[in-house]
Amino acid sequence: MSTTRPGSTVVVGVDGSEPARRAVRWAAQEAVRRGLPLRVVMAFEWMSGQPVGLAALGDRYRDVMLDTARRQLTEAAQLAEHEQPALEVQQQLVVGYPIPVLSAEAEHAELVVIGDRGVGGVAGLLLGSVAVALASRAECPVVVVRGEAEVPDPAAPVVVGVDGSPISEAALAFAFEAAAARKVPLVAVHTWWDLIVDPTMAPLLDWDAIENDEREVLAERLAGWAEKYPDVHVQRLVSRDRPAHALVEQSLRAQLLVVGSRGRGGLAGLVLGSVSNAVLHRAHCPVAVVRPEPGAVG
Repeated sequence: MSTTRPGSTVVVGVDGSEPARRAVRWAAQEAVRRGLPLRVVMAFEWMSGQPVGLAALGDRYRDVMLDTARRQLTEAAQLAEHEQPALEVQQQLVVGYPIPVLSAEAEHAELVVIGDRGVGGVAGLLLGSVAVALASRAECPVVVVRGEAEVPDPAAPVVVGVDGSPISEAALAFAFEAAAARKVPLVAVHTWWDLIVDPTMAPLLDWDAIENDEREVLAERLAGWAEKYPDVHVQRLVSRDRPAHALVEQSLRAQLLVVGSRGRGGLAGLVLGSVSNAVLHRAHCPVAVVRPEPGAVG
């Protein structure tokens, strides 16, 4: 099932950093898979009166910074063209801050791709503020390219987190389509640690019965998608574990990890769920964050 919208593109945000270059490579390959143009976008952070302390340089400073931004944008587009010579590559330099610029791009895109850290990344800060904010508010799925591998293992599976609620359907759709396009297995991960409310009750619980019930929950969520994608081999992983921990472990052997933007029990106003936030910071492979379809309920 394709989610392509007329005139849509794959958008990649760049800033001249090495994580952005990795994002360009990943986005170029994904655009080819989807048969879409790649739109390379750079936000030029300049407001009147900037920069403080350099007012004497006036327009000269702005021109130098603008030339640098244009050069970095061109280099990113050339990298995409080098990686995928047949790909249509567009360039766009927009005056503004990255989060609103890329959020606006997401309104007309099929997918937005960014690196996990930008030029201003600080050692020890595992995920940039732009990545977190965009994953929580973008209108389309967002892929944050994590991991050090320039080219993911093409035989590695796609992993998807399934919480058993209707709001995970959009993530399942994205994951099945990704696995089918790559011709790789799909690992569906469902955990049930959060079912335990009172630890003192643990000895009284029938753990085997709980696990069987949770396997049925996962099977019900997968049934329709497995019929639509009969060529995708699905491995079901049900465990008594914390969701983020299980997904991060699976990301060690995956080429893409797919999660919903919020999970079962998500509260209104909590724009990025705790599980998706955690895997964005700790996963070992690119992470796709997929918003639930309008009207989906937990």
